[in-house]
Amino acid sequence: MQAEVIMETCLPLPLLKRGKVRDIYEVGNRLLIVSTDRISAFDVILPNGIPSKGEALNRLSNYWFKQTSNIVTNHIVDVVDQRTVLVRKTTPIKIEFVVRGYLYGSLWEGYTKGRPTGLPKGLEKAEKLGSPLLTPTTKADVGHDVELSKDDVAKLIGRSLAAEVEDISTKIFELASRKAEIEGILIADTKFEFGLCEGELVLIDECLTPDSSRFWSKSKYQIGHDQSSYDKQDVRDYLVRIGWNKRPPAPELPEHIVVETSRKYIEVYERLTGRKF
Repeated sequence: MQAEVIMETCLPLPLLKRGKVRDIYEVGNRLLIVSTDRISAFDVILPNGIPSKGEALNRLSNYWFKQTSNIVTNHIVDVVDQRTVLVRKTTPIKIEFVVRGYLYGSLWEGYTKGRPTGLPKGLEKAEKLGSPLLTPTTKADVGHDVELSKDDVAKLIGRSLAAEVEDISTKIFELASRKAEIEGILIADTKFEFGLCEGELVLIDECLTPDSSRFWSKSKYQIGHDQSSYDKQDVRDYLVRIGWNKRPPAPELPEHIVVETSRKYIEVYERLTGRKF
């Protein structure tokens, strides 16, 4: 029996924001975050959701928040249910801190076009980097994010805080990469978001989920090729294949794409945590 799909919540609380996936409510000096089953592609929310997606995201994120709590404080106050958390309010740092362990995606595109990356010449697509690379971007409310240099980040938040965030982001990535590889999963890249609460740096939003990361199958990994990933790549590939113009309204997804995407979210949760869903 397929799980019920939660596309939108309507709680008797002040709604602060309805994002692409999460509904965020105010509860005094806390926030209540509900992970729905909405899915977006090319910055557009699709009309049908993915069964169990929100629950898998929330549970996996909570797992990683616990695993990394000795590296940095996170915003979790209480886990309310399988898709809902109560968190501290913070002042968000409006930068996405993307950590990359492999030459892929926009980093590969920039590399092939000769943009300065600091990487040696002659690397292949999807090749593992010698050490994790931090490539911060702006966090745009509308439109696409823009890449930032180290100097850009230092100017925005101060050199000391920028260095602290880089150190923490790298440590989390290295810890998670070691744990994931034991379970047969490579973390190609991921993004972290931080906030400040009473002067303390706090990890917020989500942590190492298929929506914020590229997870690859270690057994299928091949340098020089596109990789098989545990995320919504099947959804994006389908939408490209049918020639959708990437503008609203988005088309309905066929049942087999929905089922396969749901399966991937659940499988990556089970493999990374060692727990049954």
